[in-house]
Parts: sequence; structure tokens; C-alpha cells
Amino acid sequence: MASELVPVGVFSGKHVLAELDGIDSRLLDDEEFLRTTLASTLTDAGATVCDVIAHRFEPQGVTVLAMLAESHASVHTYPEIGSMFVDVFTCGERADPELAVRLLAAALGTEPESMSTISRGRRPAEVGK
Repeated sequence: MASELVPVGVFSGKHVLAELDGIDSRLLDDEEFLRTTLASTLTDAGATVCDVIAHRFEPQGVTVLAMLAESHASVHTYPEIGSMFVDVFTCGERADPELAVRLLAAALGTEPESMSTISRGRRPAEVGK
């Protein structure tokens, strides 16, 4: 009996890498603010947040990781220079990782200093090839 592969999703996505500057250092060192803000901006951009974890470094800095139904997102802050790295990867078409980065930047009172989007995977016509 031959088994059929049933696709559960599209094997493609967008991976956005960004740098944000000019941010209040107090916000970049506030673990709870960053957890809440990352989760809400991802949700507002159409992502499904499954879990969020964070770690605060000494003497400063925070890394926040969000596990998404669509993939993942992370931020790593540098309060001493008012900057952060952002990484958002989402599979499928429902969530908009570029919007997530723009919403996060706005919540932090800035705009992306740089933002690169990489298309990953294969489009539906290419799946199985």
C-alpha cells in the first residue's frame, strides 16, 4: 500500500534581519518590556506566538527569543550604545516579518537602521522537486 505525502504547509518563508539604533537604553535593559513588546508586535504582524523566553545579562543587555507557530524571532540588545539586532523568520504567507520589525522599531521610538529580507525555501510549484 503506497502512502501519499500530505502537505501540511508551504516550504517557504521570509527571514528578516535588522539593526535598530537610537533607542533609550532603559528600554533595551528592561526584560519584561522587551518580552511583552516583541510578543505583541509579532501578534499584530499576524504571527502566532507559542512561547517567549528571555535572559538579562550583567551588567546590561537582554536576549529575547519567541517561538512562533510560523518559526521564530529574536532580539539581542546593546543598551550601552542604544542598539539592537532583530531576527524574524516566518514560514507561509500569514505573518509579515517585515511588518513585525517595523512595529517593533516604532514601539522602541525608532526606525530600522538596516533591514534585509531573504526568501527561503521553495514556492508551492517547486515543492517535492
